[in-house]
Amino acid sequence: MLEQPAIRKQVQPLTVETYHRLGELGLLGEKVELLRGVIVQQMSKSPIHCAVLQRLLRLLRAACEPEYEVRQEQPLTLADSEPEPDIAIVPVSTEDYASHHPTTALLVVEIAVTTIETDREKGLIFAETGIPEFWLVLPEKRQVEAYSKPSARGYGQCDRVAVGGCLTSAVLGGGRIELARIF
Repeated sequence: MLEQPAIRKQVQPLTVETYHRLGELGLLGEKVELLRGVIVQQMSKSPIHCAVLQRLLRLLRAACEPEYEVRQEQPLTLADSEPEPDIAIVPVSTEDYASHHPTTALLVVEIAVTTIETDREKGLIFAETGIPEFWLVLPEKRQVEAYSKPSARGYGQCDRVAVGGCLTSAVLGGGRIELARIF
């Protein structure tokens, strides 16, 4: 139904505040996230997704600067979305995010096995929000697309890194992650 432009124009998107209220009332499923005002069902995780996620979490936590926190599948509250990226590196909060979710991140990672289109759309949301870096991990290709230079139209740069290469990020304090250790 939403594929029809006339109907799509009539759909009323949810605000982040309404989404939160629905959650407080227990009206949302457990595996959902808000993307561009629309509630989207999250896919279940395949074994390869889980294995790559655990390896990458371990490597990022070991390499990350102490002023940053590595979060797994936790919400980011953005303008019209509240995605739950596989990994988000956020500034450490003195409140420990007890009263609100982070509203930005320095690096966001999505692992795409069956969700490539959705994860690419999330990448656009992250760029529009000004998140400096976005990694799209493609286990089946044994490759990572490392995006940087965010703008309102998306990321200005995409570096494709394959096994044999290394990922770098400002949050890693000059450290590098070898792709061979992820796949």
